Amino acid sequence: MAFKIYTKTGDLGHTSLIGGTKVAKSHIRIETYGTVDELNSYIGLVSDHLSFAEIKVVLSEVQDRLFTIGSSLATDPEKDSLMKLPDLNETDVLYLEQQIDEMNEVLPVMKNFILPGGHVAVSTTHIARCICRRAERLCVNLKEHDAFVEPLVIKYLNRLSDYLFVLARYIAHLLQVHEIVWKPRV
Repeated sequence: MAFKIYTKTGDLGHTSLIGGTKVAKSHIRIETYGTVDELNSYIGLVSDHLSFAEIKVVLSEVQDRLFTIGSSLATDPEKDSLMKLPDLNETDVLYLEQQIDEMNEVLPVMKNFILPGGHVAVSTTHIARCICRRAERLCVNLKEHDAFVEPLVIKYLNRLSDYLFVLARYIAHLLQVHEIVWKPRV
């Protein structure tokens, strides 16, 4: 028999965290890992817009880490999970930093603010960056409300948003698309 995707257990607006705790679907923890899931989907869309194998490899790694982060955020920190969950490592942050440094070596120094646009891959990468910042803010909000969030999750999301900004510039560079400089009205 095929696995049914619907369980009907959430029809009244509640869901379960890993560990069994029932919470409202509007709970900040659900909003937080839902935003990480949204980010993961946009990372897939960025990858689908590209033909650069080396970037696709990095984005695949990022998607894997985002599933790890989602698992962490979906777990009730007050209960022991019977599931073996993947973990995030400091090396994951260092990997992003290495990617940022490598891309920055070929990019011109940024002298102005840049508007998202110029190519659908560039714009989509900026959307992913914005969603990443939202996920980071939600994690910080959880922490500020005394809900446990692995500190490395916040650090990784912070670095990932930096990576996505530089990646948008790098994609523009590879596609030979001019960056759109913001020229404020004065």
